[in-house]
Amino acid sequence: MEKFDCIVEIVEAAKADIAKFEGGNKTAGTRVRKTMLQIKNLAHEIRKDISAMKSSKQLSVSSKQLSVSSQE
Repeated sequence: MEKFDCIVEIVEAAKADIAKFEGGNKTAGTRVRKTMLQIKNLAHEIRKDISAMKSSKQLSVSSKQLSVSSQE
């Protein structure tokens, strides 16, 4: 998934700011919080995409079952 790879890249990029924040840099903490919000939003999009994929697969299976039973 493209969005998942994006999350991984964002986390990798945030490591430096996390280290700076742990060293006492308050501005880096603000950047980390902003980054965490980006990750949260991307994770929510991934959840919606997965749910949509599951629903479309279930609908296609259900419609196939309906067409088979209506032929009998």
